[in-house]
Amino acid sequence: MNIDVRDSQNAKSHFAPLVSVIIPTFNEVANVSKIAAAIGIALKGRDHEIVFVDDDSFDGTRTEIAKLAAAVPGIRLIHRIGRRGLSTAVTEGMLSTTAPLMVVIDADLQHDESIIPEMLSVLETNAADLVVGSRYIEGGGLGSWDQRRAQISAFATWLAKMVTKSDLSDPMSGFFAITRSAFDNSVRDLSGQGYKILLDICASSKSPLRIQEVAYQFRTRQAGESKLDALVTWEYLMLLADKLVGHVIPARFISFSLIGGLGVFVHMVVLSALLAAGLLGFVAAQGVATFTAMVFNFFVNNTLTYRDRRLRGVREVIFGLFSFMLVCSVGAFANVGIANYLFANSHYRWWSAGLAGILVGAVWNYATTSVFTWRVRKRRSGAANAPSVGR
Repeated sequence: MNIDVRDSQNAKSHFAPLVSVIIPTFNEVANVSKIAAAIGIALKGRDHEIVFVDDDSFDGTRTEIAKLAAAVPGIRLIHRIGRRGLSTAVTEGMLSTTAPLMVVIDADLQHDESIIPEMLSVLETNAADLVVGSRYIEGGGLGSWDQRRAQISAFATWLAKMVTKSDLSDPMSGFFAITRSAFDNSVRDLSGQGYKILLDICASSKSPLRIQEVAYQFRTRQAGESKLDALVTWEYLMLLADKLVGHVIPARFISFSLIGGLGVFVHMVVLSALLAAGLLGFVAAQGVATFTAMVFNFFVNNTLTYRDRRLRGVREVIFGLFSFMLVCSVGAFANVGIANYLFANSHYRWWSAGLAGILVGAVWNYATTSVFTWRVRKRRSGAANAPSVGR
């Protein structure tokens, strides 16, 4: 059978693009066609693909991407079920392609796609491993941000520089281009925490990255809703904690422990209120306070510590609460038992024995609830077999 060399080259070009543009999405139905068209214009004449990574949107985003994939070559979709988070979405998108050059851009049209060719040119001349779209160098700007939001961003950027230890002006940027080799050099150490994948990559790289920046003006979102909220701030702080001390103490354990400390405060407030009101005796009041603190800890951990594995629906939440309380009850017995043993049978002082008991209880609660309460759930058979859309 004779094979036309040109056909072979065309097939190779189609299935092995030189540039892969990774776009994480969640409820962006009004924007996906616009961003795809804008990137098509910016990269006209370049062999590229667009990979949408969707976190199970419920607004028709995937249907819109399917229409694009049917009409435009080089558009693919990764549909994630049971997982959520911008950083991990971007990582999965990058791992799904063999392109030597990759661009990460948001779907909300706030990033200026017209500078992508300039970013890629820097990588193609081997002048850098990573090119970042920056809002903070000359020619860049924050668009319509008010002073408060700009100050918060500046403070977050200052914190980020403590972790990256680089001269990068905009480590909080979600708009960048990177070589395959630079990504591969950091991917195994990525924490996947929060939404600032650029910061994660820079802090996780095994060797210093050669970085250049290209200025751009941040735009105002035209459609859809911003995904930034108070919970994102917590995730960002956990990412910083993971990069600073994660090799010693897991950031998730730090979060779990901090919330446990808040639970102690809740316990004492409820106990003192019940005793002051004279409604219950000490034993009954202690029981109510313990129950209240456990419920508080469960729901806050479900929202913050295990946001990526959050339990949803009445059945899941009730089962999760029951298993959490059961596990923590065992942890409480272990706490008291260890502390009592150390105090009675060794040279430990009361406070050091107490702290040892708390530590044992905390480690037990964290490790066991990770397995039983917030375990990684298998996908339902129907969802697991659902095909990705792309071409």
